[in-house]
Amino acid sequence: MPAPSTPELSRLDGAASPFGLYLHVPFCATRCGYCDFNTYTAGELGASTSPQAWAEAIDGELALARRALGDVPVSTVFVGGGTPSLLGGDGLAALLDTARRHFTFADDAEVTTESNPESTSPEFFARLREAGFTRISLGMQSAAAHVLRVLDRTHTPGRAVAAAKEARAAGFDHVNLDLIYGTPGESDDDLRASLDAVLDAGVDHVSAYALIVEDGTALARRIRRGELPDTDDDVLAHRYEMLDGALRDAGFDWYEVSNWARSEAGRCRHNELYWEGANWWGAGPGAHGHVAGTRVWNVKHPARYADAVAGGALPIAGHEVLTDEDRHVEDVMLRVRMRSGIPLAVLRPDEASRAEDEVAVGNLDRARDAYVLTDAGRLLADGVVRRILG
Repeated sequence: MPAPSTPELSRLDGAASPFGLYLHVPFCATRCGYCDFNTYTAGELGASTSPQAWAEAIDGELALARRALGDVPVSTVFVGGGTPSLLGGDGLAALLDTARRHFTFADDAEVTTESNPESTSPEFFARLREAGFTRISLGMQSAAAHVLRVLDRTHTPGRAVAAAKEARAAGFDHVNLDLIYGTPGESDDDLRASLDAVLDAGVDHVSAYALIVEDGTALARRIRRGELPDTDDDVLAHRYEMLDGALRDAGFDWYEVSNWARSEAGRCRHNELYWEGANWWGAGPGAHGHVAGTRVWNVKHPARYADAVAGGALPIAGHEVLTDEDRHVEDVMLRVRMRSGIPLAVLRPDEASRAEDEVAVGNLDRARDAYVLTDAGRLLADGVVRRILG
């Protein structure tokens, strides 16, 4: 039955701004101790749903979304999770075919899938390339076995590098490796080894995130019991500087606080779409989207999600219509994290004055018609935003 909060969605036919699809695969073989994403193991789902039921529901949701939004061309597709690679090459190819049945893809559409290195192979990557995927994002996290154990990651330390090389051999020009830094027990040498492995893999993009200990996760419980030390802000700042220095020396440039690419072509256009406040539809259990100033999010549990779609309604659990003030705040929050910076035209006079204060203390540079974070400012980006907004 229709969700009580189902909004009126604006049609986007012929919209000039980029439009993306996010497709959420909720399945994981095991649950990582730090993860609080909307994912489920087979044991957690039991007989309540299946990959086939999920695929049929995705098909139904995309048909409903196309009807609501109109014939808007797709600029980017991102398949995330969860562990999309558990679907195998044929399963991901079928998912992409489903999306193409309902939406028209731009000729230069960027099509990305996340993958766990352990559920990939040369044949897997070859199938994805054949299907039309253009970009691979691999969860490496660390090259240190003991760090992976703390994170409850199941892949072996060398597998992520091998998978990245297999993806490149299959014809993928754009391959990303994800790192997590600041895990309890990680040393500077562990991070150096991870960076050496990343550079050996020959990828053109790196995402690196400070470990965030989310409430309700197994990792949070271990820290609360005193089994592991908590994260340390000074250590996280030091590790970030290590990462940035090593990547810069290897020819990578940062284009968002947590993302580096070897070239403009290597940047993740789908993530840029988020940061620039463009439109995207999130399909799948718990997926979030944004359409013309309205944020929507889906029913989280796969079985209830499938039931909602089977009832003929978009499986929306809730929505929020952003006010002009909401949109302004988000614009500042997101743009300050980007290498392109905050355009002067975005800031109100009092905010521009406070931005000049950040220039004076060395956190921002005024470059052309924008304020851009300095190297020191990137370590303090959240605080810079709070002070600018007042």
